[in-house]
Amino acid sequence: MESLHRAHPPEPGTAGPHYGCVGVGVGPANLSLASLLHGDPDLTSLFLDQREDFGWHDGQQIPGASLQVSLFKDLVTLADPTNKFSFLSYLHEQGKIYHYINAQFDAVPRQEFRNYLVWASKKNENVAFGEKVLSVDFDGVFVVRTSRRTLTADHVVLGVGNRPWVPPLARPLLGETQFHVSDFMRRAKGLAGLRVAVVGGGQSGAEAFLDVISRPEGERPRQVNWISRRANFFPIDDTPFTNDYYMPGFSDHFFALDRKSREAFLTDQVLTSDGISADTLRAVYQRCYAHRFIDGNQELTGLYPGRAVTQVARGADGAGWDLTLVPADRSGPSERIAADVIVWATGFRPAPLDMLAPLTDRLAWEDGELAIDQDFAVRWDGPPRHHLFVQNGARRQRGLADPNLSLVAWRSRRIADRMLGVKTDDPYASFVTWPPAADPAVEGFAEEFSGPADELSDVLHELTDDQLTEGV
Repeated sequence: MESLHRAHPPEPGTAGPHYGCVGVGVGPANLSLASLLHGDPDLTSLFLDQREDFGWHDGQQIPGASLQVSLFKDLVTLADPTNKFSFLSYLHEQGKIYHYINAQFDAVPRQEFRNYLVWASKKNENVAFGEKVLSVDFDGVFVVRTSRRTLTADHVVLGVGNRPWVPPLARPLLGETQFHVSDFMRRAKGLAGLRVAVVGGGQSGAEAFLDVISRPEGERPRQVNWISRRANFFPIDDTPFTNDYYMPGFSDHFFALDRKSREAFLTDQVLTSDGISADTLRAVYQRCYAHRFIDGNQELTGLYPGRAVTQVARGADGAGWDLTLVPADRSGPSERIAADVIVWATGFRPAPLDMLAPLTDRLAWEDGELAIDQDFAVRWDGPPRHHLFVQNGARRQRGLADPNLSLVAWRSRRIADRMLGVKTDDPYASFVTWPPAADPAVEGFAEEFSGPADELSDVLHELTDDQLTEGV
């Protein structure tokens, strides 16, 4: 790598512990950066999370669920194969690497990947839990106020991730009998003899539906309906040339596109990220076959693609819920389905950035996202040697790979390079030559300092039945 400059010391007169980098949030994105920076003598770092312990979709760690990504798409391997925080290092240190090989998993079990992430978070002394970041301001350096203390930093990296999303019509009704799939493991119990509706046609909806219909006879609902806006229950596109969308070069190409082209791509190619794995679809179909044709249970499963839920009301007898469905394209009559329990597998949205309130007027925004440059640094009016970076918060600017695991290590490497003043060569370019694109700077500043949008546009709401920060 070619050295450009070194991190600057803090401005004189600042108080409290000072770091080269403070990370806000410890999910896979910032945990990747923390792993790459660990032990680097040129940049001290601290990564904070308000939770008491590491968590990663703990409420939907359904037994048997697998990642939709390669085991090499861990925290560090694609940026630094020798890093001690790799998935293979985890297996080796735990003494189970031969057992993992012999198990011949088709894909990494999701619970095992979560265990790996927990291991990495505990192994890194620069990661701290139980400390909430309350505000980020700037006074010569970034001033980070937490629930415990005040810190200063040359750079701040936001990695607060996503939060569960349900449509507005469901929000006042959430509770024991209506809940987001992120709470599935805790709430989807005691369903024997009940009517269950799963809303959402992505991987999470498929896994929830499969889990419920696969339960033993004494624990199984009497009816389970699966509803999706999509025209069918579509598989993820995991073919080689499609996977080129999840390479570093395409991320840079997407960044250079104009907004109209970006939106068209996000809509057209959503199934490369948010489709259902073929193994899951096959298991669902086989289970439906067994129930209907082998066991003779004609009423258990109902599949309703191409429908949107427009209303949820209490059942006529005061028990359960009545769901009103209409064709997603509004082309036909409405239908009604009764359910005692509703599982909303309707995806995630970016978590709020309330801690940035002191800086809001100094930051550039684009289509409801913080506007970033080619290195994921937020465009702002502060000094150019101090950066605020965004991880997993620029899907509209960086494409479908942004909230997924595929480019986590590469993105962290690029952010680390910017802070350290070095330049790491990117991997060899794709076999595909993508069409020429406009200069992103021309498009990127169109809405500078206009403030964040109150809501994301309908386009992205259509895109995310499920986002588990995985992808291809």
